[in-house]
Formats: sequence, C-alpha cells, structure tokens
Amino acid sequence: MTKIDTSSPQGVPPTPSHTVGPFYGYALPFPGGEEIAPLAHPDTITVHGYVLDGEGRPLPDALVELWGPAPDGSVPQADGSIRRDQATGGHLGRNGVEFTGWGRIQTDANGHWYARTLRPGARGHSAPYLSVCVFARGLLMHLFTRIYLPGDERALATDPLLTQVGERRDTLIAGDEGSGTYRFDIRLQGEGETVFLEFQ
Repeated sequence: MTKIDTSSPQGVPPTPSHTVGPFYGYALPFPGGEEIAPLAHPDTITVHGYVLDGEGRPLPDALVELWGPAPDGSVPQADGSIRRDQATGGHLGRNGVEFTGWGRIQTDANGHWYARTLRPGARGHSAPYLSVCVFARGLLMHLFTRIYLPGDERALATDPLLTQVGERRDTLIAGDEGSGTYRFDIRLQGEGETVFLEFQ
C-alpha cells in the first residue's frame, strides 16, 4: 500500500474533475434575481423559457444569468443587484429604481425560468441582445449564449454572429408571444441545441 503525504498541497495527487453541481440553490440565487427592470417601469419586457437536457427533459436545478445594456445601448453603471445593508450585513437586493442590467435566476421544479428586464439597445454593429450564462448539472464549465429579440429584422439579418451560425440562428432568437413577452428555451445538447459561444 502506497502512503500519500497529505501534510502539504504538493504531496496530494490531483483528483478527477467533477461536474459543477447541482448545488446552486445554496448560495448563488438571491431574492428578486429575476426582477432586473426597475419596479413598475412602463417598458418592462418578460423573457422566459426552459433549460432542457439532450433528451428534451427540463432541468429543475439550473441557473441562468442575464446581462443586457439599457434601451439606449449604454452599459448600466448602477450599483450591483446584490446590495448589503452596511449596518446589519443583511441582503437588501435591488433598490427598485436603478437599472443594473444583470440578473440571476434559478429554474423552478419544471425547469422554467423567467426575467423581467428592459429591452436592450444596440451596441456597435450587433443587433440588440441579452448575454446569457448557463450553469447546469453535467457541465464542467458554464456555457455562454445570447438572446436576440425579434422586432428589427434588418438588424438581425446583418448581425455578425447570426450570419455566421447559418441555419442554427433560430436557436438564438426568442419567440414573440405578444404583450412584451418572449420565449427562449435553452437546449444544452442534441437536436436543436442552442448555439453556445466560446470566449478566449
């Protein structure tokens, strides 16, 4: 039997890598994470959908993060969404007035998520979009994608990313359900897999 010296980090051999969850519900979600738009803002939109595995089954323990510019295309400069009470250390959440452009949402028992935000404005040569980061069981690394909203078909037709992905572009464009509501399902693999981005 080989004895392993564990008295220092150098003496411990590497262990196999593990998946990143599912344990997001412990500390990462926060109250009101889905309420990105200021309270009662007249231009609020709702984006919702399901996180699905390769067989089309919903994942009840995934985590979705969204980032988006303000409607004028500017990057929000407001304090973060996870504010703390300096006196008690307790969680204050959003102030309900400023737009931070960021939210973190845990899927429910049916794999569903939703966020209320403001429609993003265009930045540079891209059509307006929301940036998305997905954490889910079975993933060694989180995944990045985008949500494009229908409405400006000319901008969508000339967007650099959408023109590169060809026939798979529909996996990046939300469906318009009317009344400011858009559906965007995130398929992790298999038929209809969402286009995911790699940043280097």
